[in-house]
Amino acid sequence: MAALRSLIYAAVFYPATALWVVVGVVISLFGRAPTLAVVLSWVELHHWLAKHVLGIRTRVEGSIPPGQYLIAVKHQSMFETIEMVRLTHLPVIVLKKELADIPFFGWMTRRYGVIAVERSAGAKALRSLVKEGERAIATGRPVMIYPEGTRVAVGETPELQSGFAALYRALGLPVVPIAMDSGRLWDRGLVHRDGTVTFKVGETIPPRLKREEIEHRVHAAINALELAPEARA
Repeated sequence: MAALRSLIYAAVFYPATALWVVVGVVISLFGRAPTLAVVLSWVELHHWLAKHVLGIRTRVEGSIPPGQYLIAVKHQSMFETIEMVRLTHLPVIVLKKELADIPFFGWMTRRYGVIAVERSAGAKALRSLVKEGERAIATGRPVMIYPEGTRVAVGETPELQSGFAALYRALGLPVVPIAMDSGRLWDRGLVHRDGTVTFKVGETIPPRLKREEIEHRVHAAINALELAPEARA
């Protein structure tokens, strides 16, 4: 049944995404507000398909505050990269530059509002991250980052990438850390299992802490759900 559900999901979501991108590129010529509306409608489509086709439900423990924050999220699958846009009020998103360079899709992401990071560029990438982050502040929107830098498997708790501390220092925003456990249902394979994905909102962390302290607190908060898969089934 999971395989059939996943096939139906893919048959609807990916062609629909291509259509949304084409429409979005045209709509984006009329400004950012229409672009945000198109992106939100795509996000809502994904949420509906995940819930009604895949049987994946979302539970939020705690409250994600409105306003401008640096939102740091655990990253285990594609699921949260879309669902978090819905849950966090259309944030500016830190993502790898390869995604922002995809034809048409990349244009849409830049019009939506992203901070594109070239992960292999070292100090140059950090300077670009800080510069684009400062521009994001001017929008008044929250900024969302996956501080581990890439998807990790269930149970893995790698150290945070250096870009997180650099962005935290540059933006001067409080941090809302969010743990989640999507990897139990949605791994790197093509078959997605039904169940509930939990997003656990941690205590808001103030700005201007020392690097060691902010990294320690965020690391602990985003890994708050790292239990054995059977413990949260």
